[in-house]
Amino acid sequence: MRLLLTFLLYFFYLITKAQNAPSDTLQPIKPNTNMPADSTAEGEEEEEEGGEEEEEEEKDNTPTKFRYRIAADGTYTSGNVNRALIQFSSALDFNNSKIIKFSSSPSYIYGQQNKVLAEKELFVDIRTSILHERKFYYLAFTSFEKSNLRKINNRFIGAAGVGLKLVQKSHAYISVTNVLLYEKTDFVINEKFPDRNLWRNSSRIFGEYTFHDSKLSLSHTLFLQPSITEKNFRWNGNLILKYQLSKTISLRSLVENSYESIVVPGRQNNDFRWTFGIAYEGKK
Repeated sequence: MRLLLTFLLYFFYLITKAQNAPSDTLQPIKPNTNMPADSTAEGEEEEEEGGEEEEEEEKDNTPTKFRYRIAADGTYTSGNVNRALIQFSSALDFNNSKIIKFSSSPSYIYGQQNKVLAEKELFVDIRTSILHERKFYYLAFTSFEKSNLRKINNRFIGAAGVGLKLVQKSHAYISVTNVLLYEKTDFVINEKFPDRNLWRNSSRIFGEYTFHDSKLSLSHTLFLQPSITEKNFRWNGNLILKYQLSKTISLRSLVENSYESIVVPGRQNNDFRWTFGIAYEGKK
């Protein structure tokens, strides 16, 4: 009897062990609904619990039509150096169909140094992704920019090219894009510093990652933009670490850097910024 009981317990242990399949097997992985809103990966609505009903409801696999994120970051110091900086940014995705999707990432930055205006940066854009659900897709975008930091009255950009999704998993997404870009920049000092009309090749590497059994997530963006019509190079990138407080609210730390080889006299080529803030995001 004791031998039979031992055998049954061992058999039960083997069955339980076999059901704990690792996450890298071929079993379906539930999409992570906490992925950052600027992802091109398609999200799915969360399945509602059925309560005491015995019949299982059908899953809603309808793709999310609209996703948004609004964030505010900033720093403040006083004393020998009085410094105030506030930064508002957003990310909007409108998934109109399986063929086309529209996105935008407007932002505004305002900063003072010893009560003197330092930053007053405005950026507005609209992007269009064609065949966005495929691994290889097409994109086009246009943007408008004003910058007190770099003494830019206005900068208009128009571009079109292709994109490739390298990794598409519930916990990781990586894509690369390459576009031909036209840029027209009107600088404040026109009589001493000529405006720029040029063509660039722009490459972007974008990635976002969520950690298993954790509320932490990480995303990064890197742009490399050499000119193909004159000696002029620009690059910028950012790194965002987020901690999810709730389904819609998260704390975040943003590190960003931008570099331009051609700037107005008296301005530095490189700008670095590190801020902390909060973000609100959702989907419909």
